[in-house]
Amino acid sequence: MKIIAVIPARYASTRFPAKLMQDLGGKTVITRTYEAAVNTNLFDDVFVATDSDLIFNEIVSQGGKAIMSIKEHESGSDRIAEAVENLDVDVVVNVQGDEPFINKEPLEKVIEVFKNDVEQKVDLASLMREITDWEAIENPNNVKVIVDQNGLALYFSRSVIPYPREKNVGVRYFQHIGIYAFRKQALLDFYHLPMKSLEASEKLEQLRYLEYGKKIKMVETNHVGIGIDTPEDLEKARFLL
Repeated sequence: MKIIAVIPARYASTRFPAKLMQDLGGKTVITRTYEAAVNTNLFDDVFVATDSDLIFNEIVSQGGKAIMSIKEHESGSDRIAEAVENLDVDVVVNVQGDEPFINKEPLEKVIEVFKNDVEQKVDLASLMREITDWEAIENPNNVKVIVDQNGLALYFSRSVIPYPREKNVGVRYFQHIGIYAFRKQALLDFYHLPMKSLEASEKLEQLRYLEYGKKIKMVETNHVGIGIDTPEDLEKARFLL
């Protein structure tokens, strides 16, 4: 099984424009993320998929591999799908470009799903972590997921799911952690299928997979990523080096 990582890298981030090209201890954020992905030794290859000449040239100048996006894309999945369409791969792992402190353990967990899936019934693997603080559970920025007895996702929502009509039935609440591993075909199907109403309503691309009957295996983790979304996050990251 050939497993690669693809790092989707937009230049024009809404909250922090050009954040991937900011200096982080003498290297750009995107270069540090790329090198961290390579250094996990989990992947047969690592690519950056970008819409930016600056990011493309930055990665290539450091000896890395980059793929220039031909089209404009609404989601990371679309950008990755275009990048891998003509590559000979089986499983593609989406690594976030703004997480230079990559933790190997959660990536291993999503890859392991496919190594154990001998009947090839799983289309995607992703992560979830338990949340118990009610304010965090109610926060629409924290995407919640519910699963069946086999760990397959039933639904993702910004709302509280399940709704706690009965409070003492042992329900656990899980936040979706946006690390994905895809079978290549599931990714290409996503790319070529139109958005449906659930995805459009919640603005959650993972719902497109569920609406078209794809199986998403969720794995529990305690991992909390260290992402760079704001200038303040960048300052914190500089202290972590």
